[in-house]
Amino acid sequence: MVTAWEVLETVPDPEIPALSVVDLGIVRRVEESADHRSVAVTLTPTYSGCPATEVITADVRAALSEIYEAVEVSIQLSPPWTTDWLSDAGREKLVGFGIAPPNGRATLPILEPTAPAECPRCGAREVEELAAFGSTPCKALWRCMECQEPFDYFKVH
Repeated sequence: MVTAWEVLETVPDPEIPALSVVDLGIVRRVEESADHRSVAVTLTPTYSGCPATEVITADVRAALSEIYEAVEVSIQLSPPWTTDWLSDAGREKLVGFGIAPPNGRATLPILEPTAPAECPRCGAREVEELAAFGSTPCKALWRCMECQEPFDYFKVH
């Protein structure tokens, strides 16, 4: 029998399809009924204004509806999501997708913004920030000084 967690591992993040919602760490709770006919899932988006939240909710509901008669998906904003919730596999998948994973742990308040540990393309450690925001608000645009390739950095938050 397939579990809800196994199904959720197949649901990609629409903005970074290399990551599942489980890799991203946004699945906060999964409760299956004793008879395995219904499931309730709680998600915490990467930030409260994330434009992908509705798409993710619909994708989770659709995937789970394949094996459950009743599916409830709810959103929980507190505590807020942090990059600390990214799985180790998710961090590795980010590199494979050409995105530098967060370097360090989120501590509140974040007083010093962190830099990528290395270029996700060539592994060089000399990098420079080009823009505080990249393809999404949770990423910044950086460039490797060695290979000269630009890349997104998933900011610690």
